[in-house]
Amino acid sequence: MNHSESFSGLQARGLFVTGTDTGVGKTAVTAALAQRCQKEMPRVAALKPIVSGVEAHGQWTDVEILRAASTPPRSFAETCLYALDLPITPHWAAAQAGLLIDRQQIQQFIMTQSVGMDAVLVEGAGGFLVPLGEDWGFAELALDLRFPVLLVVGLRLGAINHALLSVEAILARGLPMAGWVANHLHPDLAPGTLETLHRRMPIPCLGEIPFQAEASSAWRSQFLSLPACWY
Repeated sequence: MNHSESFSGLQARGLFVTGTDTGVGKTAVTAALAQRCQKEMPRVAALKPIVSGVEAHGQWTDVEILRAASTPPRSFAETCLYALDLPITPHWAAAQAGLLIDRQQIQQFIMTQSVGMDAVLVEGAGGFLVPLGEDWGFAELALDLRFPVLLVVGLRLGAINHALLSVEAILARGLPMAGWVANHLHPDLAPGTLETLHRRMPIPCLGEIPFQAEASSAWRSQFLSLPACWY
């Protein structure tokens, strides 16, 4: 299946959510954005096609958060295609489980789950260049989708370099970018980080989420704007 056969006919607004690293709040931002979409769109799907790292009680927390944030709420199988136990990079977790992540199956999964939706948010895992196979990864999946890319920037020491390198890699592939979101990971922020990012990032900022432990997706949603490229 190629892009023209699969995604060009979708009526839903699409977005591919990536991050500057692992642990920067991609799931929190994706869920919050799904909640923000609800104000204007009755049917929103937040998807995480691949997750690695099962947590307590045998749950993949990221998937549970996204399926609950969708409208209407989705089942696990409607939110995630590959759920891998080991908390390591997905292609390696799949190999340890004796699995091969299939690029076309992921495309078909996203296509199927997008039918009838007003907006579809697809969250990656780790950063933009994380591999999913021997010769492809999330960068190639983003190219398959051709959805605008949203970059989640976890505000901590090193964020400036990670953010600018990520944007450079995304734009170098000719992908459209919806913007970036500043996500506070700690109460304190390295001086100058946010100010520098606002000056240097060549794409719009769609919001700044303050630090608050255990905040709900609905609470975070108030700090986000929808991408201008959707309109």
